[in-house]
Amino acid sequence: MSIRRIDVGPRMSQIVIHGNTVYLAGQVGTPGASVGEQTKSILASIDELLAKAGTDKTKILQAIIWLADMGTFAEMNKEWDKWVPQGNTPARATGEAKLAGPEYTVEIIITAAI
Repeated sequence: MSIRRIDVGPRMSQIVIHGNTVYLAGQVGTPGASVGEQTKSILASIDELLAKAGTDKTKILQAIIWLADMGTFAEMNKEWDKWVPQGNTPARATGEAKLAGPEYTVEIIITAAI
């Protein structure tokens, strides 16, 4: 099977496609914005990347969400619940982690089908 990479950078690719599976790099939002605003920004980026890969959010298989503070879980979920397609919700895990910098409060990693 071939591997196709989209938006390739020196450290990582934003999209990697292997067979009928799409892997997105971890997405972060606007630095310093609230958890809700960062989540909205991330979800918009995910929509754009999935479209570039030839798929959409109804085909997301798995989402891994990292929060800098689990105390913001409800705020993140408020935006997620407005965005995620009901009836096509993916397998999902959410955990707390120290992110790349203190200006980032949410990171979301997506795996989807084509």
